[in-house]
Amino acid sequence: MEQAIKIQNVIKKYGKKTVLNNVSMDIPKGCIYGIIGPSGAGKTTLVKLMVGAEKADGGCAEVLGRKMPNLKALQNIGYMSQSDALYADLTGGENLAFFALLFKMARSRQKERIAYCAGVVDLHNEMKKRVSAYSGGMKRRLALAAALIQDPEILILDEPTVGIDPELRAGIWRELKRLKDEEGKTIIITTHVMDEAEKCDYLAMIREGVLIESGSPDELVKQYGVDRLEDVFLKAGRDRK
Repeated sequence: MEQAIKIQNVIKKYGKKTVLNNVSMDIPKGCIYGIIGPSGAGKTTLVKLMVGAEKADGGCAEVLGRKMPNLKALQNIGYMSQSDALYADLTGGENLAFFALLFKMARSRQKERIAYCAGVVDLHNEMKKRVSAYSGGMKRRLALAAALIQDPEILILDEPTVGIDPELRAGIWRELKRLKDEEGKTIIITTHVMDEAEKCDYLAMIREGVLIESGSPDELVKQYGVDRLEDVFLKAGRDRK
């Protein structure tokens, strides 16, 4: 199976603290790949390595065959971080137009993508409002729209549905599944919510910077002889101690 992202023996330290300890994973093209674990497990650091926002102290991260950091690879990646990288003094529409300009789109294509992305996150009626007046949940939705703007081959989303109401969250997941099924997108999503983890094709479970288990949700539940993914995580964590 062709790989979209390959993580090889990655080590990342901040001072004396090891945040990622010899983590390896292969992420196939055209799947939804979940990285799950509690706060502080190393999920955000791992996705930052994938987009080149951090550099590994050992091992390497490759995206579409290119070792990260790599500017060319970034053209094919849509990234949504936990902190919303938005311009508060601009409107929602102006924010999306700015991000579209970074990818040198034709004006007609810009309009098409802005309308699509605003629709996915249900912000059509808020595009003329300044982001400073947005609620926290609206900012998260706009940040997700910005990650989608250039129609990327790979989407890397760091806890994208935090603060979003259940109905819209379900709609976003339907669209992510459509992007995978109909357009062959590769979607990497971090979460600590188990019902979201169940929607992924493959999972990597991380605890204290260590990859403790990986596989499809069904395979993992069957392998550990339990009924829930949460029990897999707990049992795998105990087994690794």
